[in-house]
Amino acid sequence: MELSIIVPTFNEAPSVAELVRRIEAAVRGIDCEVIFVDDSTDDTPEIVRTVAATAQLPVRLIHRARPVGGLGGAVIDGYAAAASDLCLVMDGDLQHPPEKIRELYERFQRGDADVVIASRYVGGGTAGGLADQTRVLVSKASTMVTRAMFPVRLHDVTDPMTGFYLIDRRAIDLEGLRPRGFKILLELLARQSLRIAEVPFDFAGRHAGESKASLRQGLHFLTQLAALRFGKMSLFAIVGGLGAVANVLIVWLLTAMNVDYIVAAIIAAELTIVGNFILIERFVFHDMRDQASSVWSRFAKSFGFNNVEAVIRIPILALLVENLHISSVLATGITLVVAFFARFVFHSLVVYAPMRADARATAFRRAVVKLDEQVMQPGEL
Repeated sequence: MELSIIVPTFNEAPSVAELVRRIEAAVRGIDCEVIFVDDSTDDTPEIVRTVAATAQLPVRLIHRARPVGGLGGAVIDGYAAAASDLCLVMDGDLQHPPEKIRELYERFQRGDADVVIASRYVGGGTAGGLADQTRVLVSKASTMVTRAMFPVRLHDVTDPMTGFYLIDRRAIDLEGLRPRGFKILLELLARQSLRIAEVPFDFAGRHAGESKASLRQGLHFLTQLAALRFGKMSLFAIVGGLGAVANVLIVWLLTAMNVDYIVAAIIAAELTIVGNFILIERFVFHDMRDQASSVWSRFAKSFGFNNVEAVIRIPILALLVENLHISSVLATGITLVVAFFARFVFHSLVVYAPMRADARATAFRRAVVKLDEQVMQPGEL
């Protein structure tokens, strides 16, 4: 098998037959297969099976009843199932023209690239298929910000946001991939050093159905981008920032109600400790929960540490207010910034530590390695 074409789908039934027909025409002479990795809730799986029965090339279906990892997870499942090491990824809505498959394949055959990207922003490429000018501006702005955050890894990439590319799976660490979002190519480029080539393509309008773009996806992308660039510390900082804002607001509200600032700080601390734990469980250390202790044990460790930290922090807060005459709100903010680093270290090394550690490693070495993994993963050097 020379090429495996991976098509992640979610409710794309009206496009399946036309997509396969155009792929068949585009790849004549290339020994290839099409793998639909489907998370649909409509009749897309049945349509794929019907089309596969009469297709002129192998068409396989992986229907994920319980999808893991979203679109990125679907692509990785496709990599794992592919008969060829050479994998081409494309959308199922025909916005990625199948007629470009041969050009991507032939460009790869030159042997100087691990990944060949179909770009909307190089050569004669266009983004005409985006719904309106607002989407065009959002796409270009997102691309600009992304390239600015990874100036080394994305130096030669004009369209890191595309979902249309061909890659040699031998050049990537499949076992180490843990997709966090739907921009799987961005994750590959940001995590690993790959030789890159680009070809232009015209981003077409949807063949049928509705766009999956939404405000929720936009927020998800921003979270994904922050996590890729700065690792877990960025997500921990976001949660800590929300907690800090909530803490300051609670102190302000209670002191405005003539509650003593010390009492206000204690109440604010307890409320935000619980809230922060819930958020970091869901968004920061969710991938480490299975190997760590039970949720109640994690909560007890987190709650206990944060209260000890608060016992230390609040007298310092009082010192700043009483002796240095700093406002209680500003003093609260200053002490929370300092506390952030101590909290991250403790949660990384203690609260979410795996239950079974390597007995051959010293405690100090395990602590250093674990902290380094959490701070740097999967950022850019």
